[in-house]
Amino acid sequence: MFESLNEKLEGAFKNLTGDGKITEINVAQSIKEIRRALVSADVNYGIAKEFTDKVKDEALGTSNVLSAVKPGELMVKIVMDEMIDLMGGQAVGINVKGSPGVVLISGLQGSGKTTFSAKLAKYLKDKKRHKVLLVACDVYRPAAIDQLTVLAEQIGAGIYKEPENKNPVSIAENAIVHAKQNQYNVVIVDTAGRLAVDEEMMAEIESIRYAIEPTETLFVVDSMTGQDAVNTAKAFNERINYDGVVLTKLDGDTRGGAALTIKYTVGKPIKFISTGEKLDTIDVFHPDRMAQRILGMGDIVSFVEKAQEQFDEKETKRLEKKIRKNKFDFNDFLSQINQIRKMGDLKSLMNMIPGMSKMTKNLDIDDTAFNKVEAIILSMTPHERTHPEVLNMSRKKRIAKGCGQKIHEINMFIKQFDQMKKMMHMMSKGKGMNQMMNQFPGMRQ
Repeated sequence: MFESLNEKLEGAFKNLTGDGKITEINVAQSIKEIRRALVSADVNYGIAKEFTDKVKDEALGTSNVLSAVKPGELMVKIVMDEMIDLMGGQAVGINVKGSPGVVLISGLQGSGKTTFSAKLAKYLKDKKRHKVLLVACDVYRPAAIDQLTVLAEQIGAGIYKEPENKNPVSIAENAIVHAKQNQYNVVIVDTAGRLAVDEEMMAEIESIRYAIEPTETLFVVDSMTGQDAVNTAKAFNERINYDGVVLTKLDGDTRGGAALTIKYTVGKPIKFISTGEKLDTIDVFHPDRMAQRILGMGDIVSFVEKAQEQFDEKETKRLEKKIRKNKFDFNDFLSQINQIRKMGDLKSLMNMIPGMSKMTKNLDIDDTAFNKVEAIILSMTPHERTHPEVLNMSRKKRIAKGCGQKIHEINMFIKQFDQMKKMMHMMSKGKGMNQMMNQFPGMRQ
C-alpha cells in the first residue's frame, strides 16, 4: 500500500540527514521533493502546493524552538501531522441508529459496492451485534442479485430481493417494511453502479435516497483510480449529498491521491477502507494510522486490534502455561496459524508492523504461505502432533510421503519448530536476548 509514495517521501527526508538544523536552504529541496512525491501519487498540484507550503512554514517556525530535534525527524513529524489533518483528523463513525438504521450504498460501476455491502454487513453483525438485512436493488447487472444472495448466506445476514421487480425504489421501500416486520435493526441497500454523467441513473439514486431517507449514505470508490476518484466523488456528492466515502482495493497499486485528498476536496470523511476480496477485509479509516503507513511507520495499533479480535483470553492463557512448561506442540502451532489467517491478508498484516513493509516489499506473500506447514502437520498422527519428540526417521519418511514434501524439508521444518519452541520457552522464563542468541550459533553477532 502506497509503496511508491513512501519511497519518494523517504528520499525527500534524506535531504536533511546529517544537517544540524533546519534552514530555508536545506528545507527548500525537501519541500520540492515532497511536492513531487504527492503529485506523482496523483494529488492535485494546487493541493500539493498548499500542503507543502504549510509544511515549510511549520518547519521553519518550529526549528527555532526545537533545536535539539534532528531535522529529518522533525520534518517527518510535521508531514505526518499535516497529512492527518488533510485526511480528516480523526476517525468518523457510521450512523445506524434508527428503527431500523438504513445504509444506502452508492458508487461507480466496478467499484466493489456489492462486495463492500456484504463486508459492512459482516462488520456490523459480528463486531456491533446488529441483525442485518441486505437489500438487492441492482436490477441491471446480470447475476447481481445472485451475488448478494450468496454473500448474505456466507456471513449469515438476511437478504431481501424481488427478482421480478425492476423498480429499485419500490424494492427499497418494501425492504424497509420487511425489516420492521422481522426485527432487523440495520438495512443495507446495495444499488446499481452508475456513471456521474448518466443523468437517468443519477436521478434514480436520488429517488431511492428521497424515498427511504437513509440514516447513512456511503459513496464507494476504487482507490486505484487516483484523482479521477476524487473528481467523481465530488460530482456524486453534489447530487446525493452522501455522508461518507469508502475506499476499496487499497491492496492494489494505490498511488494515494484519493486517500489523501477526498476529505479536502469533497468535505466528506473517509469512513471505511477495504482491501482484498475476503469478507473480513474492512477497516474503519483512521487518518493518523493511514499517515503512519504512508510514511513507512506501520500501523501496530490496527495490528493489535485485529489480533485481539481473534485470540480469546482463555486460549491465550492455556498456551502461556504450555509454553512455560515447554509443552508447546504441533496442534498448538496449527491453531495459531488458523488464528492468524482469520486476521486477514498476510502481507497486509506484516506491513502493519513497523519496518516490515521494506522487508516484504519484493516478497510474494499470500494466504498460501502456510499451506506447506499445514500439510506437514496434518500428515502426522495425533500422537506425533502432541509428542514431537517421537519423530524418528521412519516417521519422517511417512510424513514426507503423505504431504508430498522431501525429507530434508520435513527436517528443516522440525528444526525451525524446535528453535521457535525453545525461544518462546526462554521468553516465558524472562531470559535476556543475549542468552537466547547464545542458544543458536547461527543467530550470534
